Amino acid sequence: SYDRGSTFNVFVGKGQLIAGMDKALVGMCVNERRFVKIPPKLAYGSEGVPGVIPPNAVLHFDVLLIDLWNSEDKVQIQTYFKPEKCPRTVQVSDFVRYHYNGTFLDGTLFDSSHNRMRTYDTYVGIGWLIPGMDQGLLGMCVGEKRIITIPPFLAYGEEGDGKDIPGQASLVFDVVLLDLHNPKDGIAIENQHVPESCERRSQIGDFLRYHYNGTLLDGTLFDSSYSQNRTYDTYVGKGYVIAGMDEGLLGVCTGEKRRIIIPPHLGYGEEGRGKIPGSAVLVFDIHVVDFHNPSDSVSITVNYKPSNCTVLSKKGDYLKYHYNASLLDGTLLDSTHSLGKTYNIVLGSGQVVVGMDMGLQDMCVGERRTVVIPPHLGYGEDGVEGEVPGSAVLVFDIELLELVSGLPEGYMFVWNGEVSPNLFEEIDQNHDGEVLLEEFSEYIRAQVDSGKGKLAPGFDFEKIVKNMFTNQDRDGNGKVTAEEFKLKDQEAKEEHDEL
Repeated sequence: SYDRGSTFNVFVGKGQLIAGMDKALVGMCVNERRFVKIPPKLAYGSEGVPGVIPPNAVLHFDVLLIDLWNSEDKVQIQTYFKPEKCPRTVQVSDFVRYHYNGTFLDGTLFDSSHNRMRTYDTYVGIGWLIPGMDQGLLGMCVGEKRIITIPPFLAYGEEGDGKDIPGQASLVFDVVLLDLHNPKDGIAIENQHVPESCERRSQIGDFLRYHYNGTLLDGTLFDSSYSQNRTYDTYVGKGYVIAGMDEGLLGVCTGEKRRIIIPPHLGYGEEGRGKIPGSAVLVFDIHVVDFHNPSDSVSITVNYKPSNCTVLSKKGDYLKYHYNASLLDGTLLDSTHSLGKTYNIVLGSGQVVVGMDMGLQDMCVGERRTVVIPPHLGYGEDGVEGEVPGSAVLVFDIELLELVSGLPEGYMFVWNGEVSPNLFEEIDQNHDGEVLLEEFSEYIRAQVDSGKGKLAPGFDFEKIVKNMFTNQDRDGNGKVTAEEFKLKDQEAKEEHDEL
């Protein structure tokens, strides 16, 4: 048979062989080698085979059994590893990805997906595979390893495949299942942690910041936001992410952790992407850090309000307050308590982010409130490098400690009483008809010190006075004359910050 280059294939015990060989082959194992001596009466007797075997010849056969099967055989399955968790098994019409080594019964390797360095991807139970493999893959879990032995009539039969597999060959496949899904699958969501307090859930159009680990079904990591040390930030339900993630991120709470399992037709499809192979099911373990909607305004929650709360903060007031600043997930960003001093601002003057200006409005001394500021009213998409992440929602716990009432809008100085009819002459101390900055500054300071006038609180005295003087110095020569000098209510209806 070696000279012919093919095995001898025959049914045993059915008269297809000489009687001695029919007996000699019984009880043999695959890969067993026997030396068989057959007397003439159990071989070709006194006739022999003309030109080949003489009469009354004793025959000697050196037999190596390569393969054996029976027409009543079925597919044999031997599972040698099965994961503890098996939420789903292969069913008819599922699409699977698996690795395999294919051998004959004697152990000869004829094919391997490992050698090609790519999985074998196919539908199960619809005729895309040989019948034995269609049967052998059913019921497998992702991660399961099994040996599937297939008789030839459930494989490539009498003809073989015309290349590597000879006719009448039994096949042995050592299979590990990496992935499975059904084209009818939607996403699957497993809630791992849902905060007790969940005032709001994400909706279409919200902007989310979240961390994730992305793996294949067999646990292979392909991406992680943690390794990049930054959240993934995106709109939800707008097509900015794969369809399965767009759907899986809806209905989450801030602080929630969930697992999102995405079939390939809602992920990266048949082509895959980067480290993600084609037709791969994706598993994302996500942790929602915060979310907001571009239409959100500042949210204010009053935690304590004094019984005597008649004077409320307004634009232009000088405020002193303490705060703790954190992200929505509780991460502390900053605190005036740790600095041991208050934060002092003029409300509405642009000294803080717009959301804080809004959050401090209509507050009384002693009041405590929580102000939640969306990023477009905070530090925006860029954040503050090393301090505030981009697109972060901010939470300020505020206590107002002091309030100094500001001046009417547009005024940097007001009189507390009647204005002298000879105001210019009083400022012009040397009576030369011109007022210099030094004279002007000295006079304003005297009015403030005596209580006759009031400057806008919270601003630098010298800067205010210089601003006032510059607005009076119409020709810009560093001197104010009587003709240039006007009170605020004498001004034409222009926007000035002067007397």
